Amino acid sequence: MATLRIPAVVPSPAEDCEKLKKSFQGLGTDEKALIRILGRRNSNQRRKIKDTYQQLYNKSLIDCIFAELSGDFGKAVMLWAYDPAERDARLANEALQSKKKTVTKLQVIVEIACANSPHHLVAVRKAYCSLFETSLEEDIVKHAPLPFQKILVSLVSSYRYDKEVVDCNVANIEAAKLHEAIKAKKLDSDEFLWILSTRNLYQLRQTFQCYIDNYGKSIDKDIMACKDGTRESIMKVVIWCIDSPEKHFAEVIKSAIVGLGTDENSLTRAIVTRAEIDMMKVRGEYFNCYRTSLDNAVIGDTSGDYKDFLMTLLGANI
Repeated sequence: MATLRIPAVVPSPAEDCEKLKKSFQGLGTDEKALIRILGRRNSNQRRKIKDTYQQLYNKSLIDCIFAELSGDFGKAVMLWAYDPAERDARLANEALQSKKKTVTKLQVIVEIACANSPHHLVAVRKAYCSLFETSLEEDIVKHAPLPFQKILVSLVSSYRYDKEVVDCNVANIEAAKLHEAIKAKKLDSDEFLWILSTRNLYQLRQTFQCYIDNYGKSIDKDIMACKDGTRESIMKVVIWCIDSPEKHFAEVIKSAIVGLGTDENSLTRAIVTRAEIDMMKVRGEYFNCYRTSLDNAVIGDTSGDYKDFLMTLLGANI
């Protein structure tokens, strides 16, 4: 399901570090060498490279990347070089510190809570506290717009069971409870949020299927028809991240590249965060929804080293 391509024979961390150090030396940076190395290593391998680089040269690899690279390419490589939990903690903080706290900005918090494992969410929360000396929940209450606060805090505070356990009777009962809340336009009611933030993902997917079977429409369509101010937009992201993360990220990428200009931050986030998880499924969903190639869309809207790095994460040989 991942698009990341790792060589059949992976050099030792020390060998990779030596090549990376050489790529930083002299006039300018050897970006191609850097892409070939970091763009073809998984998170565990990248972690060993960072640790070894610090041991060998008494320098932070992250600091070297920051000093040598810039622009969208530099930001993409930096995000890729971070441990996934630290990367997502930084993305969440960036969203909460942004001037315009729109759904487009804040949906990264929903992605962290609903499109990843509960273990990853806990790791992100720990990293957030370590990096910013406050909890993710506190910063949501401090910085997020009021309509989003209760929803986001509920999602990031939970710890779902991560095994495939489904009770069809519970699914039917809770589909009815969700339907009543939507009819009453109470998208942030305690019971509505309790169901969506605590049930395991397999249980919720069964609940969403019961919703379709019993009421003739998908739950996300009923939510969007609710017209409950701004809550329906964030709740649609919640439903999609639980039910079909690949559909959500396909839409993120499409939205990032349509119209005038490219939303490089969203494009980078989608590819960097999913390349090791389910980008193959995102690619398939993109084609199914938009009848065009995700790879061609990225190539058409990016350029230079930034394009080469993203395409490497998508499995291309650059």
